[in-house]
Amino acid sequence: MSILIAWLVLSVSVWLTSVLLPGFHVKGFGGAIRIAAIFGILNWAIGKLIFGLIVVATLFIGYLLSFVTRVVVNAILLKFTDAISDSLEIKGFGHAILGAIVMSGIGTAAEWLLHLH
Repeated sequence: MSILIAWLVLSVSVWLTSVLLPGFHVKGFGGAIRIAAIFGILNWAIGKLIFGLIVVATLFIGYLLSFVTRVVVNAILLKFTDAISDSLEIKGFGHAILGAIVMSGIGTAAEWLLHLH
């Protein structure tokens, strides 16, 4: 999948998450595009580092439960994105966890639909 398609899918998942989830607010679809860019760069730059730190800190149980660890990493990155952008407002870490789950589900469904054709 090209980077532009991945960015569009992430933008749509951010925007839909803000529509579906109270406590997760994005300033319009343009804001969702900016949030997707920031989130994607943060995930590329420090996502694996945070994942590795959680795995080591949990004595490798985090690796066995990598789906849960990935959700926690995405929630942390969402809160970082919230801190550095005024296009996103997340009420608390619980909303960030739910947002990460919803975004993951929407992104997975979109990738599945795109691969059907």
